[in-house]
Amino acid sequence: MLQQQLQAMLALQDDINTLVNDNWREQNFAWYRAIWVESAELLDHYGWKWWKKQLPDMEQVKLELVDIWHFGLSLELQQGAPEVVAENMRQQLAALDPVSGDFKEDLEAFTLNTLSSKQFDLVGFAQLMIDCDMSFEDLYRRYVGKNVLNRFRQDHGYKDGSYKKLWQGREDNEHLAEIVQSLDSTAESFSTELYGALKTRYPG
Repeated sequence: MLQQQLQAMLALQDDINTLVNDNWREQNFAWYRAIWVESAELLDHYGWKWWKKQLPDMEQVKLELVDIWHFGLSLELQQGAPEVVAENMRQQLAALDPVSGDFKEDLEAFTLNTLSSKQFDLVGFAQLMIDCDMSFEDLYRRYVGKNVLNRFRQDHGYKDGSYKKLWQGREDNEHLAEIVQSLDSTAESFSTELYGALKTRYPG
């Protein structure tokens, strides 16, 4: 199941990257820099200021982790064939000892590894998931949902500004969350069913 889900997410990431730029692999985009910036945003949502009262906004933390995952998958895809990459990722995740740590310190270690290697620190990322009690199933559901919505937006005029973000008085993200809950995320057709459900609701 894990191998299948990793391959599915790598395929979806390749598709969305290709939609934005046909030759994205040759462009050598600074994915690591995007991860670094997203990590700073993530820390703001978690809270780090000692001079004011702050409570972690764990929903936003998890959303930021999903955004980082997009960039991490893009880096992983530059390492070789998707099937080989998925197997390497599966082995690294399987070897991880699921012990919760200090989220802020683990985030700093993850960011440092990212900046020094300019690669994706998969083990460090998995540790952050453990720290905030985020399961791989949750990551998968959230990632596929966000990826499919991004593709749907691109297909319906996001670039030229004709895309409608409000549907029947609600944002597309709200419709997405509702649809995801109604579908079987373990099905191989999860992403295509999700896209079809968005299309059915879209007023354009």
